[in-house]
Amino acid sequence: MTIFRFRPHCFSLLAAIAVYSLAVPAAHAATDADLPTPRVINGESPATAANILAARRYAAFWNTGKPEFAEAALAPNFTDRTLPAGRPQGPQGPIKASQAFRAAVPDLRADLEEVVAAGNRVVVRLHFTGTFTGKMGKVQGKGQKIDFQAMDLYQVVDGKITDNWHLEDINMFKQLGMVK
Repeated sequence: MTIFRFRPHCFSLLAAIAVYSLAVPAAHAATDADLPTPRVINGESPATAANILAARRYAAFWNTGKPEFAEAALAPNFTDRTLPAGRPQGPQGPIKASQAFRAAVPDLRADLEEVVAAGNRVVVRLHFTGTFTGKMGKVQGKGQKIDFQAMDLYQVVDGKITDNWHLEDINMFKQLGMVK
């Protein structure tokens, strides 16, 4: 497994992503230019590039709230292996979670910090920031700044995320005033 700093002169990875992007259906090709680029990225094979592309699409979903990014990234049989109580399984689960989180934190930003890929697995580190001005559950925001990390392990099959294991920094709930 090779890990390197992503720099514009790393043409092998860019070429692999560009070649894969040509094979992506036209409905998604126009939006892929807006995908986040992590500070650290690895992978040089076309298969790894396809897996990284799925992870970048899913990160774009969390950053923008646009369901079309989730639909491009997630397999129809997507399974959240750390499913919170009350959230539906499948692609609609994250879409509903994003809508609720964006109602609580309208200026939510999710930066894709790192990506590591090996075989059919991709690990990402996301950095979430924003201002809690809406309502989450029974808690009304008072303008608190949020700043937390999350890590995900994805299983990717045929360029789509089929499984996700998610860990969040508990500080988010402290910042929202939901736990002490």
